[in-house]
Amino acid sequence: MRRIRFPAATLSLALLAGPPAMAAPSLAASTDAAVLAPVRAFFSAMSRYDQAGMRALVLPTGMATLMRQGKPVQLALGEFVDHVKPGKARIEERIRDPQVRVDDNIAVVWAPYEFLLDGKPHHCGTDVFNLARVDGRWLIAGIADNSRDCPAK
Repeated sequence: MRRIRFPAATLSLALLAGPPAMAAPSLAASTDAAVLAPVRAFFSAMSRYDQAGMRALVLPTGMATLMRQGKPVQLALGEFVDHVKPGKARIEERIRDPQVRVDDNIAVVWAPYEFLLDGKPHHCGTDVFNLARVDGRWLIAGIADNSRDCPAK
């Protein structure tokens, strides 16, 4: 269940306008889309090995925590971006069923993912993105993920 907190004055106006169940979904949907936009753009830039595009979507001193074989690998987001260098392989990361939580100027995105290498599943897991709204823009402040073999399809 998603909870949206409104300032008291806004809540009163929302109740006068109609039942909250009618008003809240469109507000939540537009907020979710705004929070997901930099995450999706980050993956798009990553698939093109576009470091400048990735860098524009993150707080460079934010942290990435990548769980690999039960051990954390930590690096600043700027360092993470530096590791995404063009190679021979085509890469793509796809998320599905993202869950978004927002409170004022912070947000969290939790989503299962599949990482593809040359169009084939390489590994899977869960991505967790922490975002901060800075000057009206959502920026990625932190990333955590885990990694395992993808289940056979």
